[in-house]
Amino acid sequence: MLRLNRGTKIALALVTLIALGFMYIPLLVIILNSFNAGRVAGWPIPGFSLEWWGKALANPAVHAALLNSVVVALIATAFALVLGTLAAFALQRFSFFGQHTVNLLIVLPITLPGIVTGVALSNTFHQVLKPMGINVGYWGMIIAHATFCVVMVFNNVIARLRRMNPNLEEASMDLGAGIAQTFRLVTFPQFRSAFIAGGLLAFALSFDEIVVTIFTAPPGVETLPLWIMNQMARPNEVNQVNVIATVMILLSLIPVYFSQKASAAGDAK
Repeated sequence: MLRLNRGTKIALALVTLIALGFMYIPLLVIILNSFNAGRVAGWPIPGFSLEWWGKALANPAVHAALLNSVVVALIATAFALVLGTLAAFALQRFSFFGQHTVNLLIVLPITLPGIVTGVALSNTFHQVLKPMGINVGYWGMIIAHATFCVVMVFNNVIARLRRMNPNLEEASMDLGAGIAQTFRLVTFPQFRSAFIAGGLLAFALSFDEIVVTIFTAPPGVETLPLWIMNQMARPNEVNQVNVIATVMILLSLIPVYFSQKASAAGDAK
């Protein structure tokens, strides 16, 4: 076992505290500024007030942006759960020519810079599909989000499939269970936690996405991150942005927490 002297422990503790400070102090500043009594955001804040919370939560533009974010994230996650799980089973359970290439192509969208994906999809939607009479509109944004959400589900599910014991499924079918019954009672319970964790991470990723959304959102449609970005150019609206950012910080903890719990539960099994 590696033993560290007192000086090394102190140095590591300081480095850890500095790193955590760089990550979380800016978030704390946003949260405090959401209660700012002044008209513009600043530091230190002149006083505390709930005025901006009332304005932000009653703002119809925020409601519309939030609804768009939730709808897009839910549908993109649904696509990702189906496609990511099917792809994981295909690559784990079968051997075929080009298997590694297909695996690379599935994972590639999450590794590409978002601006590259956004430009590529925007060009496809407007320069290829639109002249053919195919106007993707709102669904184009959903498809764009699904392209990288699939990777989150795929990575979680295939990692769990690789650790599963195929003998359990064979025993189930030897005892007379059909394919559907075996999947429902034997296979799915074994990778259910990875399935849920991948879905939660996909939803969080889609809900927070902005770069791809800029290039694929139809005119007049804003998601919550896009609304925040647009409002940052208006100094009098920044405090409302701080309120929404605070809400997003708190809400972002939910899928991450349950994803960690689901993964831990699966590992325990």
